[in-house]
Amino acid sequence: MADIANIYAASGARYDQMEYNRVGRSGLKFPAVSLGFWHNFGSNGKFDNMRAMCRTAFDHGITQFDLANNYGPVYGSAETNAGRILREDFRPYRDELVITSKAGYDMWDGPYGNWGSRKYLIASCDQSLKRLGLDYVDIFYHHRMDPETPLEESMEALAHIVRSGRALYAGISNYDREHTAQAIEIMRQLRCPLIVNQRRYSIFDRTIEEDGVKDYCREAGMGIIAFSPLAQGLLTDRYLNGIPEDSRIARDGRFLNASSLTPERLAQIRALNDLARQRGQTLAGMALAWILKDGDVCSVLIGASRSEQILEDLKALENHTFTAEELARIDEIAGR
Repeated sequence: MADIANIYAASGARYDQMEYNRVGRSGLKFPAVSLGFWHNFGSNGKFDNMRAMCRTAFDHGITQFDLANNYGPVYGSAETNAGRILREDFRPYRDELVITSKAGYDMWDGPYGNWGSRKYLIASCDQSLKRLGLDYVDIFYHHRMDPETPLEESMEALAHIVRSGRALYAGISNYDREHTAQAIEIMRQLRCPLIVNQRRYSIFDRTIEEDGVKDYCREAGMGIIAFSPLAQGLLTDRYLNGIPEDSRIARDGRFLNASSLTPERLAQIRALNDLARQRGQTLAGMALAWILKDGDVCSVLIGASRSEQILEDLKALENHTFTAEELARIDEIAGR
């Protein structure tokens, strides 16, 4: 029997404060802030905390939950946990949610569980749907460029996934400008538009500006959603006074380790933190607001380990306007 006291009813005010941005030229809109499941939703997390974060997010207008086949650890566990949360809490709200998944990195042993073949992408999508307990995802992404599989094959697989009803939209992730342009043209010929490119972007990582994909996507009518907007936690006040025992560096050094905290980087973080304070924001809030400042990025993907972090990150929406002097100072601090 269900625990009646724990039955979830979403807040009636969930759409009062969130901003929603159109994804390129599509009919879809993303919340300005989306919840990523890359970290803290795997087998090493606490389920009740995962559930609380999802409830907090949705109660405050975060309608997009972003996943991938290999998010964990272990691979697939983030989707399995998300599937349980969707089943137990969000079944009445499925049509208010954007649920995404991806395939492109290693997922299972052998030659068919990686990269971008038609066999891998379609099989992985089917596995993701089973773990999520869904008939379809809203967006299915090819997670990275494949140097060996013809791009036409990967794009045809995405188009098939959409045409078969497994996904409503197709997207790409980690694609540079050259391959983004090629993929858009292939999908145009297949009459299945790519609506979004998911790329890493932060004050410290300007690759999408340097390789031209940010400008190209705007001109081509493709949306951009930014992941790692806080540079895996560097763009927060978390490490100003050392490495906390419960921090990502201390718990899991796969994506961020102590060597990243050089004296030069710490000086940059402190200077940015001072500027954020002058703006009346936390460093994390300013870093998220900076990405949303010009409208080229339709959503930032936040990672969180507790509900309070989500609420703090949402404050970025209170002020994402910058003066020319502030932007110049951020560039100067970041070495641009």
